[in-house]
Amino acid sequence: MADPTDTIEQPTTGENLSLETVYDIPVQITVILGRTSMQVNQLLKLGRGAVIELDKKVGEPIDIFVNNRLVARGEVVVVDERIGVTMTEIIKADKH
Repeated sequence: MADPTDTIEQPTTGENLSLETVYDIPVQITVILGRTSMQVNQLLKLGRGAVIELDKKVGEPIDIFVNNRLVARGEVVVVDERIGVTMTEIIKADKH
């Protein structure tokens, strides 16, 4: 059985392209813990220790974006005193 990571075929040219050429392309990963909205006057009153209530509940899945595209949902975890995210669901992309 062939290794699927060896090559991918370019449909337009028929040339083979090694997947290794895309391994070093940086992507931006964004995790949205929640959202809220407030008026500017409320924002200006915030100070150290202020709590901003978000629209998500504890334990509710959070959204994971890659290059501004929703790709997964997950849960917040703690890893060696740092916050992390474990993916619990992969979002299938729409075929357009």
